[in-house]
Amino acid sequence: MLEQIVKTAYKEFTLRFYHELFARFQDQETGLTAAEIFAAEAIRALGSPTVNEFADFMHVSTPNAAYKINSLVRKGYVEKTRSAQDKREYLLHVTQKYETYCGAGDRVQSAVARIRERFSPEECAKFGEMLSVISEELLPFDGEQPAGSDRPAQNRQ
Repeated sequence: MLEQIVKTAYKEFTLRFYHELFARFQDQETGLTAAEIFAAEAIRALGSPTVNEFADFMHVSTPNAAYKINSLVRKGYVEKTRSAQDKREYLLHVTQKYETYCGAGDRVQSAVARIRERFSPEECAKFGEMLSVISEELLPFDGEQPAGSDRPAQNRQ
């Protein structure tokens, strides 16, 4: 039963994410392709990746990644800042323009508010603890490929 609940929750999260993301971008004249939306989402999820880290994560060549990134930079959805540690590298960040269009922060805040309304502070604390365990220990993403994947793991630099 727990397995089915997790599968259903995962499916609902991903479907809602894709539905809202594409609906929001379709309503706006963003000029972004689906691949660019996924690229921007990956950059946001990775934090501040370098071009090489982004390329490794997306399983594309560095020139291909640079092309996609430069398109997002030209459109104003991603910016590159020089790394303080290594002046040869650039760190990637989504811009406020992208954040405004995708509105993910609003959806998260709204969901957390509804959770707090429905559950006691103790239940919310336990739920937060359980999500932390799931995120950090049970389903961590460390660049390794999921079990059963036929793609080799990419090394991050």
